[in-house]
Amino acid sequence: MKIGFNLLLWTGHVTEENFSLFPKLKAVGYDGLEIPIFDTSNPAHFKTIGQALKDNGLEATAVTVLPDEAHNAISPDAKNRQGAIDHLKSVFECAHNAGVQVLCGPYYQVLGQFTGRFPTETELEHAAEVHRAVSPVAEAAGVKCAIEALNRFESHLLNTMEQAASYAKRVNHPNFGTMYDTFHANIEEKDPLGAIDTVFNSGKLNHVHISENDRGTPGRGHAPCREAIRKLKGLGYDGWLTIEAFGGSLPDLAAATRVWRDFFSSPEEVYTEGYELIKSTLAE
Repeated sequence: MKIGFNLLLWTGHVTEENFSLFPKLKAVGYDGLEIPIFDTSNPAHFKTIGQALKDNGLEATAVTVLPDEAHNAISPDAKNRQGAIDHLKSVFECAHNAGVQVLCGPYYQVLGQFTGRFPTETELEHAAEVHRAVSPVAEAAGVKCAIEALNRFESHLLNTMEQAASYAKRVNHPNFGTMYDTFHANIEEKDPLGAIDTVFNSGKLNHVHISENDRGTPGRGHAPCREAIRKLKGLGYDGWLTIEAFGGSLPDLAAATRVWRDFFSSPEEVYTEGYELIKSTLAE
């Protein structure tokens, strides 16, 4: 397994100002970093990011979202669904330029936008049509898809590993899968560790986030982070274990993820203690 760290702790758009973080995270021991791909206006910029990562001996995964209703995969409006396809194609171009291996995130609906109803068959099929269209594009770019089920306060289409695995099978493309997140599972799953069996046995587990119950430092809360890592190791999962934590430095992201207070004393606490938690658990 490889250990990664999500750069959303600092920024929603990586620039040269953030490159000084790369040697610090490499020195701790990280194998790679997860870059946000929200702004796709300059795909060439991601070549610069990819080169900076390589220069520091780091690999890359990425996270993205669907930004608004004009780019919504579950929209009843065909124009908006085409907007989602066009946006994701741009995301995959950026990801390819940065050398990204896996693209995760809830790129099936607009974050925090709800209908007030249960997910419908029409919504599921609309989203699947979008993902069937872009999965070959992702594959050609060398990027695996890992759609992310979120908790009920952030999305309504996919909340559990059973739903996510079923959805990945609906899309039915070898490059398209899902992921497991300890934070979301801690909220939504009746058995957070048993849910790992569900998604792993589906053959569609392409990525894992290690995230504490308060989005702070892994190991300082009650999400079963160590237990999840042990379970994944025992099952033979050999992909990324990427730490995801959020602070208040990005107001839009803080609002979307409901971050209203500090969860840690410093970013260094998160990435040093988080790495040690994963490394020591894997070494058991």
